[in-house]
Amino acid sequence: MYKACLAALAAAAVMLAQSPKYGVGRAPTADEVKAWDISYPPDGTGLPEGSGTPAQGKEVYASKCAKCHGGQAQGGDDAALVGGKGTLASAKPLRTVGSYWPYATTLFDYVHRAMPFKQPGTLTPNQVYAVSAFILYLNGIVAENAVMDAKSLPQVKMPNRSGFVSDPRPDVGPKSPKK
Repeated sequence: MYKACLAALAAAAVMLAQSPKYGVGRAPTADEVKAWDISYPPDGTGLPEGSGTPAQGKEVYASKCAKCHGGQAQGGDDAALVGGKGTLASAKPLRTVGSYWPYATTLFDYVHRAMPFKQPGTLTPNQVYAVSAFILYLNGIVAENAVMDAKSLPQVKMPNRSGFVSDPRPDVGPKSPKK
């Protein structure tokens, strides 16, 4: 469903860009659309082959992430990725991967498409699985010897998974997976 929505949005953007009003742009090639079609839903559909461990992720994190997020993902120039447990109902909630995010696949999806900040999309699937494993480990969500891959990542039970509700509107896509 996500892929169908993305394709529809891409088609609409192309039609708008190609309209006489704007007269710019061109239709994307099938390969260009495929390259942009990188979203991964909570159930992990479409996750790439590869794997990573927290130990491997620690190395990638140190070279690609620590400058912005701090040495232990505590925050620096950019957001903290760890901590915040028990703060969501407080006056100053700390929304981190470990305290707020409902699905581990969201972590993979975001890191894959948007990180590192100045070079988004340059990490390999193995590096993204490894960084995801490291961040989940730092949050106490997976064990130090965990292996994250397309099968195990969607099975990770995030602490705030039940803190979100499905959107009941029929036109917004699939329902969230069962908890």
